[in-house]
Amino acid sequence: MKRSDVMTVRRFMYGGLFVGSMLLVACSSKPPVPDWQMNAQGASEKALEAYLSGNARVEALEWDRARAEVARTGRPDLLARLELMRCAAQVASLVIGPCDRFEPLRADAAPPELAYADYLAGRLDPAQVALLPEAQRKVASGTVTTLAGLEDPLSRLVAAGVLFQTGKASPAVIAEAAEAASARGWRRPLMAWLTLQVQRADAAGDAQAAASLRRRLAVVEQGNPRGK
Repeated sequence: MKRSDVMTVRRFMYGGLFVGSMLLVACSSKPPVPDWQMNAQGASEKALEAYLSGNARVEALEWDRARAEVARTGRPDLLARLELMRCAAQVASLVIGPCDRFEPLRADAAPPELAYADYLAGRLDPAQVALLPEAQRKVASGTVTTLAGLEDPLSRLVAAGVLFQTGKASPAVIAEAAEAASARGWRRPLMAWLTLQVQRADAAGDAQAAASLRRRLAVVEQGNPRGK
């Protein structure tokens, strides 16, 4: 996964967890990045890509590695940030439900992480909006109900997932989410958003649109990776 795809999410959820490793290594005036940071960063990015691509075996292995590296610090607040990354990917893929691995860490999470967790759950308090990244602030505040202006693909999908579970996802948002996943080749969220489109087309009695969407789903299913 390109770094730009996760930059917005990482900037908020990781905060000081993962920094620009190569930049720090190249700058002799700063201390080297600890091994756990570099290892956790690499593992978490591989886990995220595996999850979005639908490769459950690799996903599980890499999340375990990332958690083990972060656990070396003995800091539950950093582990909470890592778990939010996983939960954000689930929301982006329309896996709606409690962020189970984050909740046991909630007591040690910082206010921005608490706000982001509540945002992902669709129950953000208006007083928490200012703690979110700028792109997600606009969605949470209700000033925008489309994905226009959100350049990062993962941020677009996360925003779409939140809009869906709060009942604000228009057909345009759903279509934008499907195309964002399609452009990145992210099989898991693409199937979720296409399936939602099929359901809505069926409900509207649009047999032609439903048939077209099912053909797209059939193509995606041909790319089912081993380990799914």
